[in-house]
Amino acid sequence: MLTLQQIKENPENVIKRLAVKGFDAKEPIDNVLALDDRRRKLQLTNDNAAAELKQYAARIGQLMKQGLKEEADQAKAQVAALKESQKEIADTLAQTETEIRDILLTIPNTPCDMVPEGRTAEDNVVEKTGGPMPDLPEDALPHWDLAKKYNLIDFDLGVKITGAGFPVYIGKGARLQRALIQFFLDEAGKAGYLEIQPPYVVNEASGYGTGQLPDKEGQMYFVNEDRLYLIPTAEVPVTNIYRDVILSESELPKKNCAYSACFRREAGSYGKDVRGLNRLHQFDKVEIVRIEKPENSYAALEEMKDHVQGLLEKLGLPWHILRLCGGDMSFTSAITFDFEVFSAAQKRWLEVSSVSNFETYQANRLKCRYRAADKKTQLCHTLNGSALALPRIMAALLENNQTPAGIVVPECLRKYTGFDIID
Repeated sequence: MLTLQQIKENPENVIKRLAVKGFDAKEPIDNVLALDDRRRKLQLTNDNAAAELKQYAARIGQLMKQGLKEEADQAKAQVAALKESQKEIADTLAQTETEIRDILLTIPNTPCDMVPEGRTAEDNVVEKTGGPMPDLPEDALPHWDLAKKYNLIDFDLGVKITGAGFPVYIGKGARLQRALIQFFLDEAGKAGYLEIQPPYVVNEASGYGTGQLPDKEGQMYFVNEDRLYLIPTAEVPVTNIYRDVILSESELPKKNCAYSACFRREAGSYGKDVRGLNRLHQFDKVEIVRIEKPENSYAALEEMKDHVQGLLEKLGLPWHILRLCGGDMSFTSAITFDFEVFSAAQKRWLEVSSVSNFETYQANRLKCRYRAADKKTQLCHTLNGSALALPRIMAALLENNQTPAGIVVPECLRKYTGFDIID
């Protein structure tokens, strides 16, 4: 969440920047500032009461030494009344601080200056394009037909076992899925990311720490009896490793990667865009997460983009990078770049990665800090990215690499699959 200091330094600029995300921040910002003014006055009153109590304690001690018991008892009665008053002040102060935090949790992160204005995906900016565009015949099959033809993925069986959006991978389909996971993890390891195997369920504190709560509560699967959430991405458990942690400056950067299954309710999704692997309730993904010093985070963001681009180049897929406009960005992000691959049979671009810098927004929620050389603690910057999400990568690989002889496996995956072609 935004810090009070960020808001107090320049509230007009915060309101202006949040307007780029389509968020009207004037009322919540005004409320936060009014509550903070009340908080500071209450804090001053509380501090004065504490000082007065200290003086009374010294006076009572002197009166007792002088044998003035009646005066000491009168002072003790005044102390009791003052303590009761201070308790009321402290309770009001705590309530005010809670109200400030509750409002701050509803205010999105401010987009950085590089974020273009716009309301929808049509306003996103294409930054870069690469990769060979396949030339398929008119009768090329979409991946859901290829999956059935070669017995790679059974969507109907998933419906039987669980419901729509939970496919069953079979035989070479399962092997190809596992090959992609291992390839992505190995490449992340080469890039210096330490592998983590996280839990697939998290508590509420973790959801609040990375910003899924309260913004995306309806999009997550909830285990009511235990008040736990199935993770929508490994970003949540991995970033929460650093919740309530003060790192030393020499420990930064922290670079982690993790494979996990991901679970998303995707409420309201329907139509042709959700067919096959295009949008699932359960899918696999390899995530990269970085904890950085603020001055290094944008260089780290470029490194992460280069890493994802390198994966797509090795897979031989056509790709482009989008710089998201304010209206298409997530609640928590300061800037986001989406990678999309071209699905030749569907003749459309499919998102396979989002790489984001959250600056101090998540770190403030997490209380993730580092101690600088001057011994002062500062908030870290957090970043994460998909490297990569598997379903749409799988869809594009099946569609783009189909030939009359079968589906050709990219060379970088063959040592993991054990086969060169699916026939």
